[in-house]
Amino acid sequence: MQLGRFGIWRRYQDGSEHAAAIEELGYSAIWVGGSPMLADVRPFLETTSSIAVVTGILNVWRNEPAAVAAGNSELRSEFGDRFLLGIGIGHPEATAEYKTPLAKMREFFDGLDSADPTVPVDERLMAALGPKMLDLSAERSLGTHPYFTSVEHTRFARERVGPDKLVAPEVAVVVDPDPESGRAKAREYASLYLGLTNYTSNLLRFGFTEQDIADGGSDRLIDAVVPHGSAEQVAEAVRAHIDAGADHVCIQPKGGDDLADYRALAAVLL
Repeated sequence: MQLGRFGIWRRYQDGSEHAAAIEELGYSAIWVGGSPMLADVRPFLETTSSIAVVTGILNVWRNEPAAVAAGNSELRSEFGDRFLLGIGIGHPEATAEYKTPLAKMREFFDGLDSADPTVPVDERLMAALGPKMLDLSAERSLGTHPYFTSVEHTRFARERVGPDKLVAPEVAVVVDPDPESGRAKAREYASLYLGLTNYTSNLLRFGFTEQDIADGGSDRLIDAVVPHGSAEQVAEAVRAHIDAGADHVCIQPKGGDDLADYRALAAVLL
């Protein structure tokens, strides 16, 4: 699958109404987020003709490998390699059964491998943040899809998975030339993730402190993880992930007008 350089991350709950426009603007992938089920992905495929559609991510606690494998086979038989299965562990605050995440991911991969039909390694990728999860993503999938991370993490992920694996970070952005209102919107978006331990633990690994995480996030943290500014400034921040080793960046605009942001960023990135 050729994901190209830049895609759009969009919650399945927000609907597929802009999927055709995203394709027409020249983006190369739509990442369907919000822990979708496979049925939630179908409208994005049905309303487009050539763009790649990726689950970003399907939560392994909510799905059984055999059913996922069957659904993957059905979607790929109908839409070819336009569909790519992204899976991930989620976060402990959302899953009562959450335990031994590395073992759970290995178990899920084992289930995909033993299903009939299987999900081949080159038809799946994995969300990963920490070193062991990144190692597993390289061992058992196409590569990794980190979320809510900095450029430094992208650089680390590339070094960890090696030169031949996919690194496709999500980058939330705010297109707003006013520094204060742009940062305020970015901080509002970040508030959820700064309360989730898998994301905060990862930020602590990459030079941020408890003080950076407290009280809604320091300016330093917000600016690094949720770039904001004019379309040109945001594009520069997105390209920094490519320079750090990403193959593809899926952009999640949080400025309030999705379609306008898609257009503004397409004009400077594509």
